[in-house]
Amino acid sequence: MRPQRGAMPHSQSDTESILRIEDLTVSFDGFRAVDALSLSVERNELRVIIGPNGAGKTTLLDMICGKTRPSSGRVFFNGIDLTKLSEHQIVRAGVGRKFQTPSVYEDLTVIENFEISLPEGQGVLGSLFFRRTEQVMERITSIAEQVFLRDQLDQKAGRLSHGQKQWLEIGMLLIQSPELLLLDEPVAGMSPREREQTADLLNRISQGKSVIVIEHDMDFVKRIAHKVTVLHQGRLLSEGSVAEVQEDSRVIDVYLGH
Repeated sequence: MRPQRGAMPHSQSDTESILRIEDLTVSFDGFRAVDALSLSVERNELRVIIGPNGAGKTTLLDMICGKTRPSSGRVFFNGIDLTKLSEHQIVRAGVGRKFQTPSVYEDLTVIENFEISLPEGQGVLGSLFFRRTEQVMERITSIAEQVFLRDQLDQKAGRLSHGQKQWLEIGMLLIQSPELLLLDEPVAGMSPREREQTADLLNRISQGKSVIVIEHDMDFVKRIAHKVTVLHQGRLLSEGSVAEVQEDSRVIDVYLGH
């Protein structure tokens, strides 16, 4: 699905941005969870979104991936208006989303979880005609290596540690080759060592795609963020490098000071 020619004037900054959010607002029973929010994310950028509970962070990801429809505003991904697409179409356009709780198929092995995530293995026809070819195995092995699960391919997903399940879910997204990854608290419940490995993983991933991470752990944020966006009451409070955001008195007041 390509944007219509002439549908939008492109400035230089637009061509560098993979994602542009314009005046995004959503209300639930009169409460504005996200309020006239505008921001953009560059190609191959690792953006971290922080802010107090109720700031609108997860709701923002829900609107990017089509789970929640905005009351007003637009979300442009590669020039395509995502607010006009279904969740399924948004995935096919190149947006992958990981939620807070890992959702893997616990009764299947790691390799089977990867197989059903492959675009060619999805749907009734896909699953009927799917074959574990040499090419498929190379792809799965390569992704498994990236997410530290090369030696767990035959292990049932339900027997993995919590951290390994988080990695498996990230791998299940990567195997679909998204251009934009949305990760909601990917290191929640991980050991310090797993957090380090995940920081390395996300830094590697962002060399070839854009990543948006919601996170509370500021030590982890320092390890990964190219740029930090701070939300408060559904609005953009501050944006910049980790150091700039940490020195912003407004951010200290509403978030870091507590």
